[in-house]
Order: sequence, then C-alpha cells, then structure tokens
Amino acid sequence: MKQYTDLELQLKSVKYRKALLKYIKLAKAGHTGGDLSCTDILNVLYNDVLNVSPDNISDPNRNRYIQSKGHSVEALYVVLADQGFYPESDLETLCQYKSKYVGHPTRKIPGIEFNTGALGHGLPISAGIALAAKRDKAPYNVFTMLGDGELAEGSNWEAAMMAAHYKLDNLVAILDHNTLQITGHNYEVCDPNPIDEKFAAFGWEVVSIDGNSISELRKTLHNIPAKTGKPTFVIANTTKGKGVSFMEHVKKWHHGVPSDEEYKAAIEELTLAEDALSNQLIES
Repeated sequence: MKQYTDLELQLKSVKYRKALLKYIKLAKAGHTGGDLSCTDILNVLYNDVLNVSPDNISDPNRNRYIQSKGHSVEALYVVLADQGFYPESDLETLCQYKSKYVGHPTRKIPGIEFNTGALGHGLPISAGIALAAKRDKAPYNVFTMLGDGELAEGSNWEAAMMAAHYKLDNLVAILDHNTLQITGHNYEVCDPNPIDEKFAAFGWEVVSIDGNSISELRKTLHNIPAKTGKPTFVIANTTKGKGVSFMEHVKKWHHGVPSDEEYKAAIEELTLAEDALSNQLIES
C-alpha cells in the first residue's frame, strides 16, 4: 500500500468530492450531503487502513469494509474506482438503464463485499463476519460505517449487544455523525443521544473524533482495537455537505442534485481548495 502524507490525503478528499458531484449531476440522482460528509472516512480507510485492492480482494484474510449507510454509495464508487477496481468512466452510467452502478451498494460491483441500503443491516452483517473471524482464528478486522439517522433501527442494538457479548475486538463501527437526516435533525426525528453513553452501556469502547480530520481518522483507525476484548465504536463528527459551503448543514442536500449554477459554484469552490492544497504540497 502506498504511503500518503496527511496533505496528500486531504487533496485526495477534494478530488473525490469533485468526482462524486460530477457523477451525481450526470445521474440526476444521489445523496449529496451524506456523500460529502463521509468522503474523508472512506479516503482514510481505503488509502491508509484496509490494505484492500483488486490484487488481494479474494484473499480470505483480507480486511472487510461494509457500508451500512448504503445510500451514500457515490462516494464509495469514486473511491473504489481510484483504487483500480474499475475505470472511473464506468460511473458515467450511474443510475442509468441497465447499469450495474445503482443507488446502493451491490456485489455486482468489484470491491463491494455486501449488498446494503436497507438501513440497520450493516452492523449485524459485520458482527457476524467478525464472529466468524474469531472462531476461525483469522487475522482480519471488519469495518462498517453507519449513518446516525440509521440508529433508529433496532437491529443495530441487537448487533451491538451480540458484538460485546462475544468480545469482538476485531470489529469497528464508524458513525458518520453529521446530525441530519432527510426530514431534519436527528434529535427532532428520533433522538439517538447520548450515543456515546448508549454504546458504552452495551459494552463497546467508544471514541469520539473529528470525522473530517484526516489526521484524527488515521490515528484512531490505526489504534484498533481501542480496548482489547471490546468492539470499537468511532463517533466521527462530520459536516453534512462538507466542502461545499452552501451545502453544509443544510438538510435539503440529503438527497439533492445541484442545478447547473449550483454545480458550477460547488466545483469552483472545490477547485480553489484543490489548488491551495496542491500549492502546499509543492512548497512542502
């Protein structure tokens, strides 16, 4: 796996954000806000933590990643393309007739472990895989990413109890905690708080970080398990719509396609960020 600096990964995140907006615009569909909020998490997982590639995706001892918040699949598609699982140009067919690149993860796409999108399924699946690894004495870890609105699904809490009972310290759940869902703030729809205390009470080791900080993500996700004998729950505090100022903290971008004018403004803003980071790399 290539070794990147924090600055190089920050630049990758900006490029990923530009690409996912491009394909959402072409498809006229996508979960823009959640894609933008979780981009840094996916970036760090695939470029620094998982060590999963087209060359080793069939290795039974590979690390596993399952995206429970499957509606934010555009970000995952862009990252997998960058890893070489398929040409990025494939994404020009996103959500088009007969395309396999649909609006939720599917195993028809190289690099995707499980079909997801029905919320509340990713954590139970991941806990089952982690338990299998323990019983097989296999060395791999299992990572999953949940949406915070997804915590209203009871299956998460059944899985949380089971994972702690079996001491699955090879399991890492990352919460994309951007605090917004399609109809409003989580506390208005179905308040999940206090999330940290609830998962701690279920027997997990809980870590809270800035989920849009490359350095914090790297430090945390390399420190697994956070405590031996316990599954790790990472509350990644993120910004919905991260990177595009007029999309940040705005619920309408949960599922929204930018107009031509909005798309132009978003790309211009991201290009400025890209240029600034590129200049920092040249100077460093």
